[in-house]
Amino acid sequence: MNHLSGVDRLANRFSVMRHAQSKANAGGIIVSRIDNDRQGDYGLTEPGRQQALAAAQRCGLPGDTVIYSSDFSRARQTAEIVRAHLGAPEVVIAEALRERCFGPWEGSAAGNYARVWAADETDPVHADGNVEPAAAVLDRTTALIAQLERRHCGRDILLVSHGDTLQILQAGFSGVDPSRHRTLPHLATAEIRQLRLRPGTTGSCLAMGLYLE
Repeated sequence: MNHLSGVDRLANRFSVMRHAQSKANAGGIIVSRIDNDRQGDYGLTEPGRQQALAAAQRCGLPGDTVIYSSDFSRARQTAEIVRAHLGAPEVVIAEALRERCFGPWEGSAAGNYARVWAADETDPVHADGNVEPAAAVLDRTTALIAQLERRHCGRDILLVSHGDTLQILQAGFSGVDPSRHRTLPHLATAEIRQLRLRPGTTGSCLAMGLYLE
């Protein structure tokens, strides 16, 4: 479910940030289960820390930005670097921002992402091998936006998360079917992008403004 369907105005300004380069990125492996993340060492590389700081320095976000982060180490560490630079309040952990679970591809080569994306294009609710369906990621991430809209008003909110999770959230903002999330501009590691809803031609269609940092 897209909890943003029919919405043409938001009370807050939302930006998203993909975590900086992690040890899993550098090693070319898939780490998508929180228990595996906690048991291993999959936080940021030193270049990743520098990426996160550079992104924070040029993002233009104010010091009172509210930061929500996935609880995976690579996202939390990225969020903390941004928070420290901005002097922002304490990072809030949100499980809804977790990495998409890639099921049997856990621990395998990152090239296997492409197999899941190909399946996404045919069916947004597929769960081949217990892969988390794109539609399920859409549901949890847009539900978080709806929750934050009830919790805050007039705030800058930064969501620190993962590549697929944010691709699918972008689909929710743009009104694109989650099966087509890879057709949207991809987020590089440590990239910050502002999302904004605009009224569509029918009054309920969603459109997305992208601002690359």
